[in-house]
Amino acid sequence: MGINGQLLSGAHSYRSAGVSGYIRQLLAHLPAAAPDLRLTAFTPDIDLALAPTLQQRRSTRWDTRRPLRRILWEQAALPLLARQARLDLLHGAVNVNPAIAPCPSVVTVHDLSFMRYPQAFPPMQRAYLHSQVRRSVAAARRVIAVSAATRQDLIELFNAAPERIDVVYNGVDASFCPAPPAEIAAFRGRAGLPPRFILHLGTLEPRKNLVRLVRAFAQVRGQDAGQPPIKLVLAGGKGWDYDAIFHEVTRQGLEQEVLFPGYVADQELAWWYRAAALFVYPSLLEGFGLPVLEAMACGAPVVTSNLSSLPEVAGDAALLVDPTSVGALAAALLRLLADAELAAELRGRGLAQAARFPWSRTAAQTAAVYRRALSPAAGGAP
Repeated sequence: MGINGQLLSGAHSYRSAGVSGYIRQLLAHLPAAAPDLRLTAFTPDIDLALAPTLQQRRSTRWDTRRPLRRILWEQAALPLLARQARLDLLHGAVNVNPAIAPCPSVVTVHDLSFMRYPQAFPPMQRAYLHSQVRRSVAAARRVIAVSAATRQDLIELFNAAPERIDVVYNGVDASFCPAPPAEIAAFRGRAGLPPRFILHLGTLEPRKNLVRLVRAFAQVRGQDAGQPPIKLVLAGGKGWDYDAIFHEVTRQGLEQEVLFPGYVADQELAWWYRAAALFVYPSLLEGFGLPVLEAMACGAPVVTSNLSSLPEVAGDAALLVDPTSVGALAAALLRLLADAELAAELRGRGLAQAARFPWSRTAAQTAAVYRRALSPAAGGAP
């Protein structure tokens, strides 16, 4: 059983978030979830603390940090490595498998944003994803969708057979948990964070809907009566087409009120959630929406979108709003800032909701998909 982990990143940048975290957590938890399977991970040339039962094969001859080189490795080198390892099954952990593979495959599809929001992708990247994800889904024995919303997109946009798609939710790490108020205040001081702020955390890109969030925050600033005055922290690395966010901040005259700290390192991430007055995530499309769960696990009340997978993740533990409505977004933020009782209620619900998504469950359900793909009914060996 092989796992393509080439998008695993050791860099402290936005590239080590998202799908890289998914791969890292799978590799950490699969050995316990699948003691009956011989596991091999194909990774970049980085050090990982893996269980002895999971073999790591590094790409030492290929620098797969560059997209074109990674694609070449994926399509040319990986099939040879899979043949050498005599794999029974290959798992494409991020959307794509080789076109010519020596064994059956499983593929995890994280989202179809390149279909829903094609304008957010460069033409070459969009064409590659459109052709290769569709092909990988069609060829796979089983398809893992990280949410029911993603599963529905696969059915609607790729005409994928529903009976071949398994929904396996992502998880939230146990390091995301509440902390004593004194420790939170001390971190806020060390990090130079304002005493009262709204937090958004995610790559700066169009589908995160940050231009509308800045506009909503301008309304909040005009009506919020709390002290000290509220600020907005947009944490995360620069992705693409982010200039409009900075232009909107300038247009609204909020240069001193909206902070851009950049990428937040994994070891500090939980503290940022804990330090915030509330967490807001008004994304237009998410395959899963892990920051919502992470914020809840840390005890932050949450405002998020009522679109795509986010209602699945948030359940009844967040305020859900129409992210295309600046007024609705501003009203939800103001309501949560003004109503301490509601904020406390959402904190409690959020902790319970986050507890339903451990990575151990993700790994166990992924291992079950492997076994299903290898079963005689799926065409595997008896």
